[in-house]
Amino acid sequence: IARLVLSASLVLFLACDRAESAVARQAHPEGGPPPLRRATPLAGFVPLATELRVAAGDGRNSRQGVCRERIRRDMMMESAGTDPRRGREKADGGVEGYREDTKLVKGGYRGPEWTTDPLGKSVVNPPTMHASTITFPTVGALREAVKDYPFRGLSYGRHGTPTSWALEEAFATLEGGHKACAVSSGVAAINCALLAFLESGDHALVSDGVYDPTRSFCDHFLAKFGVETTYFDPVCTPEELEAMIKPNTKVLFLESPSSLSFELHDFSGLAKIGKVYGTAVICDNTWGPSIFKPLELGADVSLNAATKYIGGHSDLMMGLIACTQETYRRVKLSVKALGCPAGPDDCYLALRGIRTLGVRLQRHEESGLAIATWLEQRPEVTRVMHPALPSHPQHEIWKREFTGSCGLFSFQLTDEIGSEAVDAFCDTLIQGLFAMGYSWGGFESLVLPVKINSARSVTKWDYSSPGCGLTVRMHIGLEDVQDLKDDLERGFAALKAQQLEVESNAEKISCDLDRKVSQCPMSSTMAMNSSK
Repeated sequence: IARLVLSASLVLFLACDRAESAVARQAHPEGGPPPLRRATPLAGFVPLATELRVAAGDGRNSRQGVCRERIRRDMMMESAGTDPRRGREKADGGVEGYREDTKLVKGGYRGPEWTTDPLGKSVVNPPTMHASTITFPTVGALREAVKDYPFRGLSYGRHGTPTSWALEEAFATLEGGHKACAVSSGVAAINCALLAFLESGDHALVSDGVYDPTRSFCDHFLAKFGVETTYFDPVCTPEELEAMIKPNTKVLFLESPSSLSFELHDFSGLAKIGKVYGTAVICDNTWGPSIFKPLELGADVSLNAATKYIGGHSDLMMGLIACTQETYRRVKLSVKALGCPAGPDDCYLALRGIRTLGVRLQRHEESGLAIATWLEQRPEVTRVMHPALPSHPQHEIWKREFTGSCGLFSFQLTDEIGSEAVDAFCDTLIQGLFAMGYSWGGFESLVLPVKINSARSVTKWDYSSPGCGLTVRMHIGLEDVQDLKDDLERGFAALKAQQLEVESNAEKISCDLDRKVSQCPMSSTMAMNSSK
């Protein structure tokens, strides 16, 4: 039996060796090590370390090891006509032509490349690779990796692993981009994108409705290095924007809808002006992953705080930057210089979040609109700032440029409601289903009192007109809508009770003051003199 097993192993060894030699002679008749099979990675994906070993290793051990297994697997798949890697050489990971939900599920999937199994058996999700030092089997492999550093695959853990590359390819597919970069937070994505196109002496045009950390970075960091920032009204026309462009304007930064106030840009119109003048058009698309496509409307870069809807569970920090072919290298080099990679565990969670983004966002949209419509009917509410509502001033733009909405919006209370009553409203909500906190996009509902003008400098939000009172931001999660309405009813009851108490106390103080004034001797003397 032992002799039979040994003989069979020897026959298999010789057959594989001949097959390997034949393949090598056909591919490289002049000899020498073969080139990388995917020298230019697609949508951020690059070959595994084993492929680099095959590409650059000229030793017997390397050739007889990994190479033999890969050739054996490839021959078996090819002979059976079942090689799943065929047709995957497209920039979108092979999902071109499929609809949005399918792209969310399949974008970035490269199961056959996540295994060394000779029969091609693989896994649904990529392995989570923790790495800092990358080892090279030969000097040739090392030189191959640094030829176009950091664009040539595994070189150092900070510049990516198969775990992050799978996420980057999935996000590039989601946004319709060429490739993408994963970074450690949404703020890191904003900063990397801006620094990719700005240097001392440049000028940036930034929407007045941007996320407050974006404004802080422009005002306090970029300003120190001689970069000028001009803010513009989020609802300005393309002609008004064009009048603000200077010869040194290098960046147009948009966010639609605006943070806190939810105005919408005429995005395609503003982006067209940016293109005419050669500025890089960057969009913060955290509100609308999969339902808004900035790159299709003229943006050069679309970024997302994946901490929010892409993660979807309020347990990771992540930023993602999708780029066109023309802008990818600049952004990637900016990420490299700033040294802010995303952690492998967060990459794994974010990729898993993308797979369910479609169904989660649909539920957020339905529940958010139900609550927003219900709030519009409340006597305590002056207006609801939700772009999908017909009452929203830019609703027609939403219908033209978006394919859906999410669960995040704000509303404005009537002007007689004071801050103590708003506090009571929020405190009551967080005793039930709602939580209070910054960020959003998780499965839980959130409430937060906000002052819109704390992050505005050009166009102030109207708090002074009759009926325009304090503002509250809400994120509607995945709970039952009726349960959320019940909690909101209790919140408004607490608001009314607190407001009545405040008014009663104010009236009592006023009466006490009047009584004291009427009992004052000086007041009596003044009254007698007045009558005379």
